[in-house]
Formats: sequence, structure tokens, C-alpha cells
Amino acid sequence: MTNGARGKRASPRGRGHAAPRRDAGTAGDAAGALATADRLHSAAIRLLRLLRREDDATGITAPRLSVLSVLVFAGPRTLGELAAAEQVRPPTMTRLVQALEDEGLVRREGDPRDRRVVHVHATARGRRLLLDARERRLHALTARLRALSARERTVLDHAATLIEALARDDVREDARAAMRAETHGEPHREGRHKRG
Repeated sequence: MTNGARGKRASPRGRGHAAPRRDAGTAGDAAGALATADRLHSAAIRLLRLLRREDDATGITAPRLSVLSVLVFAGPRTLGELAAAEQVRPPTMTRLVQALEDEGLVRREGDPRDRRVVHVHATARGRRLLLDARERRLHALTARLRALSARERTVLDHAATLIEALARDDVREDARAAMRAETHGEPHREGRHKRG
């Protein structure tokens, strides 16, 4: 048997073994993504719980504070829009808004074009309370960030850009645009309102 014949016979076998390697790579990517998702999910929950301790000073429950956050950062909303944003039933949102209104943190205002529509607004007091609570959270997080090196903080800053993209609809395109903007020093427009 010549070397040429042996080469011709070896080639199909080589091609036949390529597919399993690709399948293994795909499975590895999926497992890696799942592991990253698990760590990110756990870290996000722990970090949120940690920062929520700062909210105790407001004297307001977390659900009410979340509703107030929507109104402060996204602007006036109807009860239906608030219920959809917070993923609760309309009767639950009605109770939350009523409680906030009783405390002078929100006000209801009818739509001059349609009397059936009522918009909920954050009052000046509500906005001040929410921004103060956000400031306390940021101070608490900043204190922890100072314990890291400048390089570690830079890594986290890039990670924050990707996490913001994950929270939007078109994850891949948003992530690429965000990283391009950071790389070239261009402003990246937010697709959604920030939350407190």
C-alpha cells in the first residue's frame, strides 16, 4: 500500500471524528453558560439583599419602594402600567399606590384627554425619599468597591456594562454596542429606565 493510499483512507476517518468534537464544544459552551448564569444569579440576589439593608431607614416596604422607583426614574404611569412593570395584579398595585398616597409620596392625576385614565406621579417628597435611599445604597456599595484594586474595579465596570445589556431584549446586539462604546469612549444610550 502506498503512502498516497494510506493518506486517502485516513482522511475520511479524520473528518468523521470532527463532528463529535464540535458537539462536545457546544455542550461545553452550554455548561459554561449555565455555570456563569448560576453564579451571576446567586451573586445578584446576595448583593441586592445586602444593599436592601440600607432601605430600612426609609420606613417603607420593598414593594412600595420599588413602585416609587418606577415613578421617579420612568415618570408618571397608570395603575395598569405600574402593575405590568412590577408584575403584580392590578388590585395589589392599587393597594400599593394607595399606601404611598397616604404617606404623601405619590399623587394621582386625571388625564385631561380621557377622564377614565388616571396617572400616578411621584411627589417631591417621594422623589427625595427615593433618591436618598439610592444614595445610601451607592455609598454602601462604594465602600466595598474601595477594598478592590483599580484593575478589579475596571473589570467590574466592564461587567456592569454587559449586565445592563443582559437586562434588555436584544442581548447580543446591546452587549456589542455597549462594549464598542466603552472601547471607543462613545456614549451608550440606555434602552430602559434606571431603577433605584
